[in-house]
Amino acid sequence: MDCERKAPNMKMALLAAFAAGVFAASAAGRPVADVQPQKHYGSVARRLVGMLERHHVLQRRFDDEMSRRAWTNLVTQYDPAHMIFLKDDLDRFSHMETGIDDAFRKGDVSFGYEVYRVFSERLADRVDFVTNLLLTTEFDFSKDEEYRWSRKDSPWPASREECDELWRKRMKNELLSQTLSRELDEEKAKKEKAKDEKAKKEKTLDPGKDPKAAKDGKDEKKDDDAPAEPVLTPKENMIKRYRHYLTVATEPDEETVLQRYLSAAASAYDPHSDYMSPTRKEDFDMDMNLTLCGVGAVLSFDPDDGTLKIQEVMPGGPMDKDGRIKKGDRIVGVGQGSNPIEDTTWKPMKKTIHKIRGAKGTKVVLEIVPRSDTSGATRKRIALIRDEIKLDEGHAATGRVETVVLDGVTNLFGYAKLPGFYGTMDKRPSDPEYRSCSLDVGRYVAQFNRRQTQGMILDLRGNGGGSLREAVLLAQLFLQPSPVVQIREVRNLGVLPTFPDLPTFAYRKPLIVLIDRLSASASEIVAAVLRDTGRAIVLGDTQSHGKGTVQTVYPMGSEIFGSMKVTTARFYRINGSSTQVRGVASDIVLPSTLDGLDTGEDKLPNALPWTRVEPVGYSAMWDLDKYVPQLKALSAARLSGDADWQRHLRAVELFRESAQRKTAPLERRARLKMMREEREMRAMDDADDADDDESPEETAFAQSEDGKDRKNDVVLKEAFKVLADIVRLTDGKEAPPPPEVRVPAWLRALGGD
Repeated sequence: MDCERKAPNMKMALLAAFAAGVFAASAAGRPVADVQPQKHYGSVARRLVGMLERHHVLQRRFDDEMSRRAWTNLVTQYDPAHMIFLKDDLDRFSHMETGIDDAFRKGDVSFGYEVYRVFSERLADRVDFVTNLLLTTEFDFSKDEEYRWSRKDSPWPASREECDELWRKRMKNELLSQTLSRELDEEKAKKEKAKDEKAKKEKTLDPGKDPKAAKDGKDEKKDDDAPAEPVLTPKENMIKRYRHYLTVATEPDEETVLQRYLSAAASAYDPHSDYMSPTRKEDFDMDMNLTLCGVGAVLSFDPDDGTLKIQEVMPGGPMDKDGRIKKGDRIVGVGQGSNPIEDTTWKPMKKTIHKIRGAKGTKVVLEIVPRSDTSGATRKRIALIRDEIKLDEGHAATGRVETVVLDGVTNLFGYAKLPGFYGTMDKRPSDPEYRSCSLDVGRYVAQFNRRQTQGMILDLRGNGGGSLREAVLLAQLFLQPSPVVQIREVRNLGVLPTFPDLPTFAYRKPLIVLIDRLSASASEIVAAVLRDTGRAIVLGDTQSHGKGTVQTVYPMGSEIFGSMKVTTARFYRINGSSTQVRGVASDIVLPSTLDGLDTGEDKLPNALPWTRVEPVGYSAMWDLDKYVPQLKALSAARLSGDADWQRHLRAVELFRESAQRKTAPLERRARLKMMREEREMRAMDDADDADDDESPEETAFAQSEDGKDRKNDVVLKEAFKVLADIVRLTDGKEAPPPPEVRVPAWLRALGGD
């Protein structure tokens, strides 16, 4: 190995002093990762095998082939880059390649804990190596070297020396990246400062008239008792980060180890079958209901002292209302009601968080170290009453009315964004705690009708799916009574029933559905049926994600056994085609930067193949297809002269090239050139906030009725213009109604017609 030269004594001494302080705390406070399976875990494994064989759509035994897949899933899950385990470790594990199926039938889960222990040892060894390397080495960035960061298909290192060399290049790569990033940041800051100083000289700003000046001159509220965060050197930052990684990745949590092992086995059947431990099931339910019961805080693990740090106090939550706990405070103990306080330092973060959560109306006592006390000597105990916390922000449907001017014509459009298909499973619609994404979107639809909007965009970008029931309900809002999706289960094929007592055909004006490569499952059901019935035009990435399977969650008995999420069916479009792997293709491709990345169902291990069935009897309710060629031509002509769009396309190409690049240069000049080009291209994808020559159309789009800036979303910007084209080409018509259309009472009350 061509070694780098040793660091100068002074630098080495300073780094050694830093690392000694960091790792002394870690060695003294962090428990040894000695984790053993609980007695009932063997029964959980036996039940998992039975449920997969009985319920999975493949209807096949958990045999030696499935064991091989599970084995591969497990070791790859721990070491996806093939840089932690050694070949000898894989050889040691090899006896279980075809043995996991037999072990599970016997109720033996010990292999999962063996893999975890070896992983913990190897990772600790790697962190020691990283620390010593950074303390003792001054890297030479004039050498013509490359680092291969994509190693998922590479063999595991055959020796400790080969592993050391891989990690030497990895550290050199990260150090060079951090160092140059800071240089480029400083370079950018100097340019912006010079620009600001020049502007001040050219024009005296009046804070009373200039909003920017007023904002700049306003004294921001500061936390006087919060100590300033120390600025670490790149090497110090790397040491701290890897130490944090070691702590988080090897948390001594027997439930997490079982979760990983059984999930590896379940995903041998397909990528979406999964074992859900009690903790994982609780998280799943919270995602579907958009609620949790707790104290209202965002927490993070602090690797310096093993505490949980308050990153954010959620507005309206118990902690916010109490007011005594502040951002930056640290949690060191948790007590339930009047029970003794349990020390939580250096305990698994997930377990501590679940101790803080609990039933609504119950008391939890937190032992807090104030942010002003860096020594940790001051402690105070604060009792809070748990309450329901809404998780709406970033998760629930949102909507607005948008004014768009195109070719001198003013249009009023509705816009609804749906991040996920959430829906409460255990409550009725009359319950005040009932949540439904279709109902939330329906309320926006009612507003759009009341405002007499001329068209609507349903934005499903980034929507990974969720409740199948909610997908059908949402599609019904835009359709005449019609089949929505076909379901093929183990023994039968049929059309999923619709809901005749719930709203149908509530919005009849032209509709665009926006998708990207992350739009999956329920998103694809909705996009597909609206496309196949001629009800909507699909815009966005080349295709959606390509997940055409349905999962069912089964309890495994007692709550401590957890639950199983099993792929029990495939779904098909009403035209007979599956969305599996192929997804839903866009009528007009407006690519995002995701379109060039290595993402999609076809990239997942053990993905089920594409299939098709006979189409179901249906008829198109509108013929928007015939307008697609004209719409493509109009959009292409418009975008060919749009500087923002051309910059966006160059950024898309950059991301595509970056995804295809498997190595990075470790020579300073070459790396600086690459990073500078990447930054410049990313900057091209941002809207030019300093553009004073905006057209009326751009101004109308940029500021919607809620006053938020939309300019950066060039895909959405063009989608609105395509919608304006549709309105013009269709003479403002709406989808023809059937002989009788039932208008639900709640929609009439809100102004829908």
